[in-house]
Amino acid sequence: MITRRVDWDRPEALIVELRDFLGHEARVVDVRDIAAEVAERGDAALLDLTAKLDAPEAKTLSLRVGMGIAFEALENLDPDVRGALDLAARNVRLVAEAQLTEGQETVTLPEGHTVTVGEVPVGAAGIYAPGGRASYPSTVVMGCVTARVAGVERVVLATPPGFDGMIDPTTLAAAALCEVDEIHAIGGAQAIFALARGTETINPVDVIAGPGNAWVQAAKREVFGEVAIDSLAGPSDLTVVLDDRTNLRWAALDLCAQAEHGEESPLVAISTAPDVLGTLEAEVNAVESENPSVKNCRLALVEAPSAREAIELVNLLAPEHLELMGSDSAALAGDVRTAGCVFAGQLTGTAFGDYVAGSNHVLPTDGTGRIFGPLSPSTFRRGTARVSLDAESARHLAGPLDALARAEGLPVHGLSATARANDPDQEEP
Repeated sequence: MITRRVDWDRPEALIVELRDFLGHEARVVDVRDIAAEVAERGDAALLDLTAKLDAPEAKTLSLRVGMGIAFEALENLDPDVRGALDLAARNVRLVAEAQLTEGQETVTLPEGHTVTVGEVPVGAAGIYAPGGRASYPSTVVMGCVTARVAGVERVVLATPPGFDGMIDPTTLAAAALCEVDEIHAIGGAQAIFALARGTETINPVDVIAGPGNAWVQAAKREVFGEVAIDSLAGPSDLTVVLDDRTNLRWAALDLCAQAEHGEESPLVAISTAPDVLGTLEAEVNAVESENPSVKNCRLALVEAPSAREAIELVNLLAPEHLELMGSDSAALAGDVRTAGCVFAGQLTGTAFGDYVAGSNHVLPTDGTGRIFGPLSPSTFRRGTARVSLDAESARHLAGPLDALARAEGLPVHGLSATARANDPDQEEP
Protein backbone atom coordinates (compact mmCIF):
# COMPACT_ATOMS: atom_id res chain seq x y z
CA MET A 1 0.00 0.00 0.00
CA ILE A 2 1.45 3.38 -0.98
CA THR A 3 0.61 5.85 1.77
CA ARG A 4 1.22 9.52 2.30
CA ARG A 5 0.67 11.73 5.32
CA VAL A 6 -1.09 14.90 4.19
CA ASP A 7 -0.77 17.88 6.50
CA TRP A 8 -3.93 19.83 7.13
CA ASP A 9 -4.39 22.95 5.03
CA ARG A 10 -7.28 24.89 3.57
CA PRO A 11 -9.65 22.34 1.99
CA GLU A 12 -9.20 24.01 -1.41
CA ALA A 13 -5.44 23.45 -1.15
CA LEU A 14 -5.84 19.94 0.22
CA ILE A 15 -8.03 18.88 -2.66
CA VAL A 16 -5.28 19.75 -5.15
CA GLU A 17 -2.66 17.77 -3.24
CA LEU A 18 -4.96 14.78 -2.75
CA ARG A 19 -5.96 14.63 -6.39
CA ASP A 20 -2.31 14.88 -7.43
CA PHE A 21 -1.32 12.03 -5.10
CA LEU A 22 -4.28 9.82 -5.94
CA GLY A 23 -3.67 10.18 -9.67
CA HIS A 24 -7.07 11.31 -10.90
CA GLU A 25 -5.68 13.09 -13.97
CA ALA A 26 -3.49 10.15 -14.95
CA ARG A 27 -6.60 8.07 -15.68
CA VAL A 28 -7.75 10.23 -18.59
CA VAL A 29 -7.15 8.25 -21.77
CA ASP A 30 -7.75 8.77 -25.48
CA VAL A 31 -10.23 6.27 -26.93
CA ARG A 32 -10.84 7.90 -30.32
CA ASP A 33 -8.81 5.26 -32.20
CA ILE A 34 -11.07 2.55 -30.79
CA ALA A 35 -14.13 4.60 -31.71
CA ALA A 36 -12.93 4.93 -35.30
CA GLU A 37 -12.11 1.23 -35.55
CA VAL A 38 -15.51 0.14 -34.23
CA ALA A 39 -17.25 2.60 -36.57
CA GLU A 40 -15.26 1.41 -39.61
CA ARG A 41 -15.14 -2.35 -39.08
CA GLY A 42 -18.08 -3.08 -36.77
CA ASP A 43 -18.24 -6.67 -35.49
CA ALA A 44 -14.86 -7.56 -36.99
CA ALA A 45 -13.23 -4.83 -34.92
CA LEU A 46 -15.06 -6.00 -31.78
CA LEU A 47 -13.83 -9.56 -32.31
CA ASP A 48 -10.24 -8.46 -32.95
CA LEU A 49 -10.19 -6.16 -29.93
CA THR A 50 -11.77 -8.80 -27.71
CA ALA A 51 -9.19 -11.38 -28.82
CA LYS A 52 -6.37 -8.92 -28.22
CA LEU A 53 -7.48 -7.28 -24.97
CA ASP A 54 -9.80 -9.70 -23.18
CA ALA A 55 -9.55 -13.29 -24.43
CA PRO A 56 -6.09 -14.03 -25.89
CA GLU A 57 -6.41 -17.75 -25.10
CA ALA A 58 -9.83 -18.27 -26.71
CA LYS A 59 -10.00 -20.74 -29.60
CA THR A 60 -13.22 -19.21 -30.92
CA LEU A 61 -15.10 -16.05 -30.06
CA SER A 62 -18.73 -15.07 -30.36
CA LEU A 63 -20.18 -11.64 -29.57
CA ARG A 64 -23.73 -12.77 -28.91
CA VAL A 65 -24.22 -15.24 -26.06
CA GLY A 66 -27.38 -17.34 -26.15
CA MET A 67 -29.81 -16.88 -23.28
CA GLY A 68 -30.05 -20.67 -23.00
CA ILE A 69 -26.46 -20.75 -21.79
CA ALA A 70 -27.28 -18.13 -19.17
CA PHE A 71 -30.30 -20.05 -17.89
CA GLU A 72 -28.21 -23.24 -17.77
CA ALA A 73 -25.66 -21.35 -15.67
CA LEU A 74 -28.47 -20.20 -13.39
CA GLU A 75 -29.71 -23.77 -12.92
CA ASN A 76 -26.20 -24.99 -12.08
CA LEU A 77 -25.34 -22.13 -9.77
CA ASP A 78 -24.20 -22.83 -6.23
CA PRO A 79 -27.33 -22.60 -4.01
CA ASP A 80 -25.67 -20.14 -1.62
CA VAL A 81 -24.64 -17.85 -4.47
CA ARG A 82 -28.11 -18.13 -5.99
CA GLY A 83 -29.63 -17.22 -2.64
CA ALA A 84 -27.37 -14.19 -2.36
CA LEU A 85 -28.27 -13.04 -5.86
CA ASP A 86 -31.97 -13.51 -5.12
CA LEU A 87 -31.64 -11.49 -1.94
CA ALA A 88 -29.69 -8.72 -3.67
CA ALA A 89 -32.17 -8.58 -6.55
CA ARG A 90 -35.11 -8.48 -4.14
CA ASN A 91 -33.68 -5.61 -2.12
CA VAL A 92 -32.54 -3.62 -5.14
CA ARG A 93 -36.05 -4.06 -6.58
CA LEU A 94 -37.72 -2.87 -3.37
CA VAL A 95 -35.51 0.21 -3.17
CA ALA A 96 -35.91 0.98 -6.88
CA GLU A 97 -39.70 0.64 -6.71
CA ALA A 98 -39.77 3.01 -3.75
CA GLN A 99 -38.04 5.62 -5.91
CA LEU A 100 -40.74 5.60 -8.59
CA THR A 101 -43.40 8.28 -8.76
CA GLU A 102 -46.73 6.66 -9.44
CA GLY A 103 -48.55 7.85 -12.55
CA GLN A 104 -48.68 11.38 -13.85
CA GLU A 105 -49.60 14.67 -12.23
CA THR A 106 -51.88 17.22 -13.89
CA VAL A 107 -51.69 20.84 -12.82
CA THR A 108 -54.49 23.30 -13.65
CA LEU A 109 -53.16 26.84 -14.04
CA PRO A 110 -55.05 30.08 -13.22
CA GLU A 111 -55.71 30.76 -16.90
CA GLY A 112 -57.66 27.50 -17.15
CA HIS A 113 -55.21 25.35 -19.10
CA THR A 114 -53.54 22.18 -17.85
CA VAL A 115 -50.00 20.89 -17.88
CA THR A 116 -49.48 17.19 -17.27
CA VAL A 117 -46.02 16.06 -16.26
CA GLY A 118 -44.66 12.59 -15.75
CA GLU A 119 -41.97 10.17 -16.81
CA VAL A 120 -41.73 7.43 -19.41
CA PRO A 121 -39.02 4.79 -19.75
CA VAL A 122 -36.47 4.92 -22.53
CA GLY A 123 -36.76 2.20 -25.14
CA ALA A 124 -33.43 0.44 -24.62
CA ALA A 125 -30.73 0.41 -21.94
CA GLY A 126 -27.20 -0.93 -22.12
CA ILE A 127 -25.76 -2.22 -18.83
CA TYR A 128 -21.98 -2.54 -18.62
CA ALA A 129 -20.61 -5.00 -16.05
CA PRO A 130 -16.82 -5.02 -15.64
CA GLY A 131 -14.68 -8.12 -15.97
CA GLY A 132 -11.01 -8.92 -16.17
CA ARG A 133 -9.50 -9.29 -12.69
CA ALA A 134 -12.86 -10.28 -11.25
CA SER A 135 -16.43 -10.91 -12.34
CA TYR A 136 -19.28 -8.70 -11.20
CA PRO A 137 -22.66 -10.47 -11.18
CA SER A 138 -23.67 -7.99 -8.49
CA THR A 139 -23.33 -5.17 -11.05
CA VAL A 140 -25.63 -7.10 -13.39
CA VAL A 141 -28.23 -7.10 -10.60
CA MET A 142 -27.75 -3.42 -9.79
CA GLY A 143 -28.13 -2.28 -13.39
CA CYS A 144 -30.58 -4.71 -14.94
CA VAL A 145 -33.08 -4.90 -12.08
CA THR A 146 -33.20 -1.11 -11.84
CA ALA A 147 -33.72 -0.74 -15.60
CA ARG A 148 -36.55 -3.28 -15.51
CA VAL A 149 -38.24 -1.50 -12.60
CA ALA A 150 -38.01 1.72 -14.61
CA GLY A 151 -40.01 0.01 -17.38
CA VAL A 152 -37.30 -0.32 -20.03
CA GLU A 153 -38.46 -2.67 -22.78
CA ARG A 154 -35.03 -3.83 -24.04
CA VAL A 155 -32.20 -4.42 -21.57
CA VAL A 156 -28.80 -5.28 -23.06
CA LEU A 157 -25.81 -6.53 -21.05
CA ALA A 158 -22.20 -6.06 -22.19
CA THR A 159 -19.43 -7.67 -20.18
CA PRO A 160 -15.91 -8.75 -21.19
CA PRO A 161 -15.14 -12.46 -21.50
CA GLY A 162 -12.33 -14.14 -19.60
CA PHE A 163 -9.06 -15.26 -21.17
CA ASP A 164 -10.82 -18.32 -22.59
CA GLY A 165 -13.43 -16.20 -24.37
CA MET A 166 -16.24 -17.24 -22.04
CA ILE A 167 -18.27 -15.07 -19.67
CA ASP A 168 -18.13 -16.04 -16.01
CA PRO A 169 -21.02 -18.47 -15.27
CA THR A 170 -22.19 -16.53 -12.20
CA THR A 171 -22.44 -13.36 -14.29
CA LEU A 172 -24.45 -15.28 -16.89
CA ALA A 173 -26.69 -16.66 -14.15
CA ALA A 174 -27.31 -13.16 -12.83
CA ALA A 175 -28.26 -12.06 -16.37
CA ALA A 176 -30.80 -14.85 -16.60
CA LEU A 177 -32.14 -14.09 -13.12
CA CYS A 178 -32.63 -10.44 -14.11
CA GLU A 179 -34.32 -11.35 -17.41
CA VAL A 180 -32.04 -9.36 -19.70
CA ASP A 181 -32.87 -9.48 -23.40
CA GLU A 182 -29.36 -9.66 -24.88
CA ILE A 183 -25.87 -10.55 -23.66
CA HIS A 184 -22.74 -9.47 -25.53
CA ALA A 185 -19.25 -10.70 -24.66
CA ILE A 186 -17.40 -7.44 -25.15
CA GLY A 187 -15.71 -5.05 -22.76
CA GLY A 188 -13.78 -1.81 -22.55
CA ALA A 189 -14.26 1.28 -24.64
CA GLN A 190 -15.29 -0.79 -27.66
CA ALA A 191 -18.34 -2.07 -25.77
CA ILE A 192 -19.46 1.47 -24.99
CA PHE A 193 -19.11 2.59 -28.61
CA ALA A 194 -20.96 -0.49 -29.84
CA LEU A 195 -23.85 0.08 -27.41
CA ALA A 196 -24.06 3.77 -28.30
CA ARG A 197 -23.66 3.57 -32.08
CA GLY A 198 -24.46 -0.01 -33.01
CA THR A 199 -22.80 -2.63 -35.20
CA GLU A 200 -24.10 -5.44 -37.44
CA THR A 201 -24.97 -7.50 -34.36
CA ILE A 202 -25.79 -4.85 -31.80
CA ASN A 203 -28.60 -2.33 -32.11
CA PRO A 204 -27.85 0.95 -30.32
CA VAL A 205 -29.41 1.80 -26.96
CA ASP A 206 -30.69 5.03 -25.44
CA VAL A 207 -28.95 4.92 -22.04
CA ILE A 208 -25.66 3.31 -20.98
CA ALA A 209 -25.10 2.57 -17.30
CA GLY A 210 -22.51 0.73 -15.26
CA PRO A 211 -19.00 1.18 -13.84
CA GLY A 212 -15.73 0.53 -15.62
CA ASN A 213 -12.06 1.35 -15.88
CA ALA A 214 -10.50 4.52 -17.26
CA TRP A 215 -11.12 3.38 -20.85
CA VAL A 216 -14.81 2.79 -20.19
CA GLN A 217 -15.10 6.14 -18.44
CA ALA A 218 -13.42 7.98 -21.33
CA ALA A 219 -15.68 6.26 -23.85
CA LYS A 220 -18.77 7.29 -21.88
CA ARG A 221 -17.56 10.88 -21.99
CA GLU A 222 -17.15 10.55 -25.75
CA VAL A 223 -20.69 9.27 -26.45
CA PHE A 224 -22.51 11.45 -23.91
CA GLY A 225 -25.05 13.45 -25.88
CA GLU A 226 -25.52 10.69 -28.44
CA VAL A 227 -26.89 8.57 -25.61
CA ALA A 228 -27.59 9.31 -21.97
CA ILE A 229 -25.23 7.93 -19.35
CA ASP A 230 -25.73 7.21 -15.66
CA SER A 231 -22.61 8.97 -14.42
CA LEU A 232 -18.87 8.84 -14.92
CA ALA A 233 -18.47 5.69 -12.85
CA GLY A 234 -14.81 4.87 -13.24
CA PRO A 235 -12.28 3.32 -10.83
CA SER A 236 -13.87 2.83 -7.42
CA ASP A 237 -12.86 4.87 -4.36
CA LEU A 238 -13.47 5.05 -0.59
CA THR A 239 -13.04 7.74 2.07
CA VAL A 240 -13.27 6.87 5.78
CA VAL A 241 -13.74 9.43 8.58
CA LEU A 242 -12.66 8.09 11.97
CA ASP A 243 -11.59 9.03 15.49
CA ASP A 244 -10.32 7.41 18.69
CA ARG A 245 -13.56 5.44 19.09
CA THR A 246 -13.29 3.73 15.71
CA ASN A 247 -12.67 0.00 15.37
CA LEU A 248 -9.48 0.37 13.32
CA ARG A 249 -9.39 -3.29 12.32
CA TRP A 250 -12.78 -2.87 10.67
CA ALA A 251 -11.66 0.35 9.00
CA ALA A 252 -8.56 -1.39 7.65
CA LEU A 253 -10.63 -4.27 6.32
CA ASP A 254 -12.95 -1.83 4.55
CA LEU A 255 -10.05 0.03 2.95
CA CYS A 256 -8.40 -3.20 1.84
CA ALA A 257 -11.70 -4.55 0.53
CA GLN A 258 -11.89 -1.47 -1.69
CA ALA A 259 -8.30 -2.09 -2.77
CA GLU A 260 -9.38 -5.48 -4.14
CA HIS A 261 -10.93 -3.61 -7.07
CA GLY A 262 -7.46 -2.76 -8.37
CA GLU A 263 -4.52 -0.41 -8.11
CA GLU A 264 -6.52 2.47 -9.58
CA SER A 265 -8.81 2.65 -6.52
CA PRO A 266 -7.91 5.77 -4.48
CA LEU A 267 -8.35 5.57 -0.70
CA VAL A 268 -8.52 8.34 1.91
CA ALA A 269 -8.62 8.11 5.72
CA ILE A 270 -9.43 11.30 7.65
CA SER A 271 -8.93 11.26 11.42
CA THR A 272 -9.92 13.85 13.99
CA ALA A 273 -7.87 12.15 16.72
CA PRO A 274 -4.06 12.21 17.19
CA ASP A 275 -2.10 8.96 16.77
CA VAL A 276 -5.00 7.09 15.14
CA LEU A 277 -3.59 7.19 11.62
CA GLY A 278 -0.36 5.41 12.55
CA THR A 279 -2.29 2.52 14.07
CA LEU A 280 -4.62 2.40 11.07
CA GLU A 281 -1.68 2.25 8.68
CA ALA A 282 -0.25 -0.71 10.58
CA GLU A 283 -3.64 -2.48 10.47
CA VAL A 284 -3.93 -1.87 6.72
CA ASN A 285 -0.46 -3.30 6.12
CA ALA A 286 -1.37 -6.36 8.20
CA VAL A 287 -4.57 -7.03 6.24
CA GLU A 288 -2.72 -6.49 2.96
CA SER A 289 0.00 -8.97 3.90
CA GLU A 290 -2.61 -11.60 4.79
CA ASN A 291 -4.69 -11.23 1.59
CA PRO A 292 -3.08 -11.48 -1.87
CA SER A 293 -6.32 -10.20 -3.46
CA VAL A 294 -5.58 -6.72 -2.07
CA LYS A 295 -3.97 -4.55 -4.74
CA ASN A 296 -1.25 -1.97 -4.13
CA CYS A 297 -3.48 1.10 -3.89
CA ARG A 298 -2.70 4.63 -2.77
CA LEU A 299 -3.95 5.53 0.71
CA ALA A 300 -3.90 9.19 1.78
CA LEU A 301 -3.85 9.77 5.56
CA VAL A 302 -5.20 13.13 6.72
CA GLU A 303 -5.48 14.45 10.28
CA ALA A 304 -8.28 17.03 10.48
CA PRO A 305 -8.64 19.63 13.23
CA SER A 306 -12.31 18.81 13.77
CA ALA A 307 -15.18 16.71 12.49
CA ARG A 308 -16.71 19.78 10.86
CA GLU A 309 -13.56 20.43 8.85
CA ALA A 310 -13.30 16.74 7.98
CA ILE A 311 -16.77 16.89 6.41
CA GLU A 312 -15.85 20.11 4.62
CA LEU A 313 -12.99 18.22 2.98
CA VAL A 314 -15.28 15.28 2.21
CA ASN A 315 -17.69 17.56 0.37
CA LEU A 316 -14.84 18.80 -1.80
CA LEU A 317 -13.57 15.27 -2.47
CA ALA A 318 -17.06 13.98 -3.36
CA PRO A 319 -16.04 10.35 -2.76
CA GLU A 320 -17.90 7.47 -4.32
CA HIS A 321 -18.17 5.72 -0.94
CA LEU A 322 -17.98 7.51 2.40
CA GLU A 323 -17.80 5.67 5.71
CA LEU A 324 -18.47 7.65 8.89
CA MET A 325 -16.96 5.44 11.59
CA GLY A 326 -16.37 7.93 14.38
CA SER A 327 -18.55 9.63 16.97
CA ASP A 328 -21.84 11.27 15.98
CA SER A 329 -21.90 9.56 12.58
CA ALA A 330 -25.66 10.09 12.20
CA ALA A 331 -25.37 13.82 12.81
CA LEU A 332 -22.38 14.16 10.48
CA ALA A 333 -24.19 12.26 7.72
CA GLY A 334 -26.70 15.07 7.45
CA ASP A 335 -23.93 17.49 6.50
CA VAL A 336 -22.60 15.39 3.61
CA ARG A 337 -23.70 16.82 0.27
CA THR A 338 -21.63 15.16 -2.46
CA ALA A 339 -20.76 11.53 -1.62
CA GLY A 340 -22.17 8.87 -3.89
CA CYS A 341 -23.30 6.77 -0.92
CA VAL A 342 -22.84 7.39 2.82
CA PHE A 343 -22.33 4.47 5.20
CA ALA A 344 -23.10 5.79 8.67
CA GLY A 345 -21.98 3.91 11.77
CA GLN A 346 -19.31 1.31 12.47
CA LEU A 347 -21.51 -1.66 11.56
CA THR A 348 -22.30 -0.24 8.12
CA GLY A 349 -19.39 -1.35 5.94
CA THR A 350 -19.23 -0.47 2.26
CA ALA A 351 -19.33 -4.15 1.33
CA PHE A 352 -22.99 -4.33 2.42
CA GLY A 353 -23.84 -1.68 -0.16
CA ASP A 354 -21.77 -3.46 -2.78
CA TYR A 355 -23.92 -6.56 -2.53
CA VAL A 356 -27.07 -6.97 -0.48
CA ALA A 357 -28.18 -3.84 1.41
CA GLY A 358 -30.47 -2.74 -1.46
CA SER A 359 -28.71 0.54 -2.21
CA ASN A 360 -27.22 0.67 -5.69
CA HIS A 361 -23.47 0.22 -6.00
CA VAL A 362 -23.25 1.97 -9.37
CA LEU A 363 -22.09 5.36 -8.07
CA PRO A 364 -20.31 8.47 -9.39
CA THR A 365 -16.53 8.44 -9.00
CA ASP A 366 -13.61 10.84 -9.53
CA GLY A 367 -15.41 13.61 -7.64
CA THR A 368 -18.43 13.63 -9.97
CA GLY A 369 -20.78 13.12 -7.02
CA ARG A 370 -21.09 16.91 -7.13
CA ILE A 371 -23.30 16.53 -10.21
CA PHE A 372 -24.36 12.86 -10.36
CA GLY A 373 -26.11 10.51 -7.96
CA PRO A 374 -26.53 6.73 -7.54
CA LEU A 375 -28.04 4.64 -10.31
CA SER A 376 -31.84 4.72 -9.95
CA PRO A 377 -34.95 4.23 -12.08
CA SER A 378 -34.80 7.89 -13.11
CA THR A 379 -31.57 7.07 -14.97
CA PHE A 380 -33.67 5.06 -17.41
CA ARG A 381 -36.64 7.41 -17.64
CA ARG A 382 -37.20 10.71 -19.37
CA GLY A 383 -39.54 13.46 -18.32
CA THR A 384 -42.62 14.25 -20.36
CA ALA A 385 -44.97 17.22 -20.48
CA ARG A 386 -48.35 17.69 -22.15
CA VAL A 387 -50.07 21.09 -22.48
CA SER A 388 -53.81 21.50 -23.19
CA LEU A 389 -55.46 24.92 -23.84
CA ASP A 390 -59.09 25.83 -24.39
CA ALA A 391 -60.41 29.02 -25.99
CA GLU A 392 -60.49 30.96 -22.74
CA SER A 393 -56.93 30.09 -21.71
CA ALA A 394 -55.64 30.82 -25.23
CA ARG A 395 -57.24 34.26 -25.02
CA HIS A 396 -55.68 34.95 -21.61
CA LEU A 397 -52.21 33.83 -22.65
CA ALA A 398 -51.89 35.14 -26.21
CA GLY A 399 -51.36 38.78 -25.32
CA PRO A 400 -48.52 38.28 -22.87
CA LEU A 401 -46.95 35.73 -25.20
CA ASP A 402 -47.08 38.11 -28.16
CA ALA A 403 -45.42 40.85 -26.16
CA LEU A 404 -42.61 38.63 -24.99
CA ALA A 405 -42.08 37.08 -28.43
CA ARG A 406 -41.75 40.48 -30.09
CA ALA A 407 -39.30 41.59 -27.41
CA GLU A 408 -37.14 38.62 -28.38
CA GLY A 409 -37.40 39.45 -32.07
CA LEU A 410 -39.60 36.42 -32.81
CA PRO A 411 -42.89 37.98 -33.96
CA VAL A 412 -44.30 34.86 -35.63
CA HIS A 413 -44.38 33.18 -32.24
CA GLY A 414 -46.81 35.92 -31.21
CA LEU A 415 -48.83 35.54 -34.43
CA SER A 416 -49.13 31.80 -33.78
CA ALA A 417 -50.76 32.53 -30.43
CA THR A 418 -52.94 35.50 -31.38
CA ALA A 419 -54.34 33.63 -34.39
CA ARG A 420 -55.84 31.13 -32.02
CA ALA A 421 -57.03 33.77 -29.54
CA ASN A 422 -58.77 35.69 -32.34
CA ASP A 423 -60.61 32.64 -33.63
CA PRO A 424 -61.87 30.97 -30.44
CA ASP A 425 -64.74 29.20 -32.21
CA GLN A 426 -62.41 27.02 -34.29
CA GLU A 427 -63.51 23.46 -33.68
CA GLU A 428 -61.07 20.80 -32.52
CA PRO A 429 -60.38 18.25 -35.27
